[in-house]
Amino acid sequence: EEYDPVTIFFSQIVGFANLTASLPQAKVFKMLVRLYSQFDTLSQAADLFKVDTIGDAYMCVGGVPKLQGDHTRRVALFSLDAMRAANATLIDEEDPSLGFINLRVGFHSGPVVASVVGELNPRYCLMGDTVVHASRMESNSLVNQISMSSQAHTFLLEQVADAITQTRGIVSIKGKGDVECFSLDQSEKNYKIMQISKGAVSRLNIFQQRHISL
Repeated sequence: EEYDPVTIFFSQIVGFANLTASLPQAKVFKMLVRLYSQFDTLSQAADLFKVDTIGDAYMCVGGVPKLQGDHTRRVALFSLDAMRAANATLIDEEDPSLGFINLRVGFHSGPVVASVVGELNPRYCLMGDTVVHASRMESNSLVNQISMSSQAHTFLLEQVADAITQTRGIVSIKGKGDVECFSLDQSEKNYKIMQISKGAVSRLNIFQQRHISL
């Protein structure tokens, strides 16, 4: 099935390779369980679809398989919640001196093809350049920054006119060249704007999203 547009979220834990090298694997596993249990609850609250976790990477999407006129707002609000949750989660509960989890977050909006793939342990997968672009937004984000593409930025402002963002200027993105990127303001004011907008976006026409069964 084709969906156009959707918004895809990616996050990764900053310094994860160093953590896996310095901590017992059981503690790394417990850290991921504590963090991603929170992410699962938050993604459900935002009515997003969790696609996958691969190592320390978390991926979810708005607008698939349910059509949502405010898919970018939902992902933006989830991004704020996810960052707050991570920054309040200890790396090691038995050693608070290690501090809290730091994240890189990125999201992008565009078309995808969605399908169940495989017969053994089948998975619902998203395919297309939008997935790659969203991943690049995360990998080119800074520590504890929520980065978005210009396309996602445009959709966000259409869905939440008062959203507070900052331009990151021109960023060199692998496979994309030099493109303008934006970051999402993480202030309490912007968080409330995203929440308050929840009612207003109900007026959006979800049929602006294109959904085609192949």
